[in-house]
Amino acid sequence: MKEIELDEPYSIPYRAIYAICDEKDECAEIIEHSNCYGGAAWARHHYSHSPIVRQIRTLGNMTRYLVEIDNVPLELKPSSAAAGIEAVEVKDNEVEITYAGLGGGGVGATCCRAQAAGVVRFETTPSGGGKEAKGTIVVPRRKRVLVGIDDTDTKETGATWCLTHNIAKELDCVESVYLSHSLVQLFPVSARTQNCVSTVLEFGCVDERAKNTLLEDIRNALEKYSASQDTGMVVLDSFNASSVREYSKLCRSAELTYEFAMEYAENHGVDVWMDGKGVIGALAALPWFARPDDSVIMDAELP
Repeated sequence: MKEIELDEPYSIPYRAIYAICDEKDECAEIIEHSNCYGGAAWARHHYSHSPIVRQIRTLGNMTRYLVEIDNVPLELKPSSAAAGIEAVEVKDNEVEITYAGLGGGGVGATCCRAQAAGVVRFETTPSGGGKEAKGTIVVPRRKRVLVGIDDTDTKETGATWCLTHNIAKELDCVESVYLSHSLVQLFPVSARTQNCVSTVLEFGCVDERAKNTLLEDIRNALEKYSASQDTGMVVLDSFNASSVREYSKLCRSAELTYEFAMEYAENHGVDVWMDGKGVIGALAALPWFARPDDSVIMDAELP
């Protein structure tokens, strides 16, 4: 018989928690990386009843809560609405997130989230047993930075999706967290290497300095490792990438010209960091961030 020793038998710390805010601080996306899928699934169900929660999505071990930046006290109910997000408030460059829960839901609302990476400080009440508990965590306010990349490979060597993920993983840091990676199926043009797929990387950056350092490092890595002379790299700071949705739809249904892509980028707030022909596909990838299950389907529609 194996005897085990548990340091914290009644707490499962979340891996990390981040907050991405929109441009006007009207809504935010709370992104939680869980260490226990079962607990995260329970939370998703109960948190869906919180008045400020608009939408919940799951991506791997990540739960993404789209919330209003507001404070609405919860009416907790055992078994049906036993936990939730009560408040999300922006103060200077930080975001305060308040959770509440009953029993085990209160443990998740307090110590489990307080111990997550990304949390700079917290306040919690006692939890566990039959208690009603509340916890507030403070995380940096982040903005979403989207990087579209295409044409790093040739017919002889390379795979853009591999290179982009490996670069992003190496550059993941506290100031610029690597959040998601999507392969985006494009219209199969004649110039494709094989499958006609581009990639979008999603990061959460704490400020302009962090963003610019990240982008310079990505470009330097692409210049070092790209096998193609046509590599395109485009960047968009946007909460929802709505400005390029129409372009993406066009690029997934027909062959577009390089000139059209460059003009569209200039007119819709997209910065071109590498101006090879890959800009055409890189630009189309941007609105598919954090939607890798849909982005690989040619006729999928963005919500």
